[in-house]
Amino acid sequence: MGNKRLMGKVALVTGAARGIGEAIARAFVAEGAWVQVTDIDVEQGARVAASLGDRAEFLRLDVRDETDWREATDAVLRAHGRLDVVVNNAGITGFEGHAGPHDPEHASLAAWRSVHETNLDGVFLGCKHAIRAMRATGTGSIINISSRSGLVGIPAAAAYASSKAGVRNHTKTVALYCAGQGMQVRCNSIHPAAILTPMWEPMLGTGPERDANMAMFVQDTPLRRFGTPEEVAAMAVMLASDEACYITGAELNIDGGILAGSVAVPSH
Repeated sequence: MGNKRLMGKVALVTGAARGIGEAIARAFVAEGAWVQVTDIDVEQGARVAASLGDRAEFLRLDVRDETDWREATDAVLRAHGRLDVVVNNAGITGFEGHAGPHDPEHASLAAWRSVHETNLDGVFLGCKHAIRAMRATGTGSIINISSRSGLVGIPAAAAYASSKAGVRNHTKTVALYCAGQGMQVRCNSIHPAAILTPMWEPMLGTGPERDANMAMFVQDTPLRRFGTPEEVAAMAVMLASDEACYITGAELNIDGGILAGSVAVPSH
């Protein structure tokens, strides 16, 4: 990166305190954008924004709260007069803390709703207020972070899979709506598979078994490795840039080839 493909653009990224969201915020700044870093983790989010210099600012944003969304987008419009890119990245798996089962038979309704409230309601609100903010210029890019789990069934994570499938479909609805409104506001979804973010750390461990655990989790991935947050960020940069001005309603997989079919896994 470093070709300033996003020079002059104003972006808002949710869940940007760590992982994929942080990587996207860093890539956007490196490409010349000004970035509103948002998260519910105030301490870490502020630390990320401070590390990005004067081209970033932190704002607490709970994606489940419509008032937070209105205030965040209004703050960007007051400061910059425009909002060019919104990345709806914030999400949960449902397994944070001491969660119970998430399979279709034993998951609680409260757990189901909690995952959807963040992952799907949050994206709905993000798209809604992005469209409102982007009407001022009639152009923009909305990037929704879905998942491979939004394309296939995940028996042990029913709510997560359902919520990410909803993100995939809503992305297409938003793309068609914006085009029908005569706006050049594009909406696309990114579907990462196994990306090495902090959420994986409890499952990987830190001892001698870590390498074996990592190999186990990607054994069905043709490229036989985890992806990196920076690789997802590179795709987000492309979708945010003017290079992608004819791409809308698309779903882009970044999965090491796993959705191409397990039969493609090479032997070593």
